[in-house]
Amino acid sequence: MTEILVQSGTEEQVPSLTRVVEHPAWPVLKNAVEQIRPWQSQDGSIDFEAEGAPRRPDAVAAVERVAGAVEQLAPLLPHDAAYHQALVRDLRRWAEGGFEVPDFLDSLLAFQPAADRADGLQHLVVFPMYTQNGNPDRNLEAVVLRMVWPDWLAELERTRYDNPLFCGITFEDFTSGYDTNSAVLFPETIAVREAPERFSWGGIFCDREAARFRRVTDAAVGLLGLELPEDIAAMVHDQKRCEEAFVLWDMVHDRTHSHGDLPFDPFMIKQRQPFWMYGLEELRCDLTAFKEAVKLQADGVPQARDVQYAVLFDRMFRFPVTGDRNRNYDGLGGQLLFAYLHKHDVVRWTDNKLSIDWERAPQVTNQLCADIEKLYRDGIDRPKLVHWFAGYELVSTYLPPHPGSKWAKGPDALDLTLPPRKLVDDVLPDEFPLSMFYEALSKKLKNVIASTKGITADGAEWVAA
Repeated sequence: MTEILVQSGTEEQVPSLTRVVEHPAWPVLKNAVEQIRPWQSQDGSIDFEAEGAPRRPDAVAAVERVAGAVEQLAPLLPHDAAYHQALVRDLRRWAEGGFEVPDFLDSLLAFQPAADRADGLQHLVVFPMYTQNGNPDRNLEAVVLRMVWPDWLAELERTRYDNPLFCGITFEDFTSGYDTNSAVLFPETIAVREAPERFSWGGIFCDREAARFRRVTDAAVGLLGLELPEDIAAMVHDQKRCEEAFVLWDMVHDRTHSHGDLPFDPFMIKQRQPFWMYGLEELRCDLTAFKEAVKLQADGVPQARDVQYAVLFDRMFRFPVTGDRNRNYDGLGGQLLFAYLHKHDVVRWTDNKLSIDWERAPQVTNQLCADIEKLYRDGIDRPKLVHWFAGYELVSTYLPPHPGSKWAKGPDALDLTLPPRKLVDDVLPDEFPLSMFYEALSKKLKNVIASTKGITADGAEWVAA
């Protein structure tokens, strides 16, 4: 088998065998997975009594094609040998057990990509899973990916931003569950008989994030008449620079969920909270990445300035107008960032053109981060419901609530004899509606955002019809 050398910039990286997607067994595996997916129920099982169900022997044969293809491809990926052996056993056990709710815990435990984060290293992943922001059903999926772990990122993780579970990754190819808006590979989405005590990795596809960012930002800048500094404009049109910005942003964001003054642990404990609390948490993590990027820029890290504008533009242009308005916490965070910068005169919408005070943007963005951090620090001493109201007050200072909101009327409008989790039912699906600015922008960006479904680096360049 011919070896090729994966390169990133001028640095030679680890040798990797022939690309998995070029091996004849890959299309066999992919086609077999695509055959199986429509047969599966929402929980991943196959009901042979359902309309359109396959004959049991046909399902067995399809799973065997997947298992056989994995066995053919496994020699290309010796670092995943234990995982692929466990995967084949899990696949065949699922078939032998009658295709009930799949259990791939053994292969999940055997898959350890964070143990070897060599830049350019390939992985072939097959699991029954849902794809976050993609397919909500636990269908069988297959994805070929590569690790993104250049020396400069590894050094920052080792010296400043310890995050031993984080995996920056890019797509090579994928099945239908990833022909969506999903840009993550998380172990908690995989069908298992019981959740492990702890997860040992989490992957984010920086190539999809970068490509989506570039397309939406380029369109928004044109629509809004925003004049970009030359270096920022160059970044928006450079896929590799954007990927490097996103992988650094993601690494810092990811670790922030478990760092800081936390009144609750948002990563480890599933709590029923008003969606603005989740919006504040995601925004806190993004603004921490922004704040750290300001420090890194002062220290001469080339990717740091790009991170700052990736955070600003993705949060202000894409997040508020993406998805529906049903408790859209990421959209809320984007709305809040824009409104905060607008109220502090960093962004201006005048004569139908957007302008940004590039000098003051870092200072004021860090000020919003400090306001959220103070909310969290004070929240340690508050009862849960009081903390929720404090979060509401922070958001509603900049984003007017819906006129019909009970929460906007204050505690006297709510039945405080109920436990806090019950009061979440009184939160409106669109508690903080879009401003007129975003209503107009949403209509103009709708088709651009829709076009980013399933996007990869190869599809980043795009011209609207």
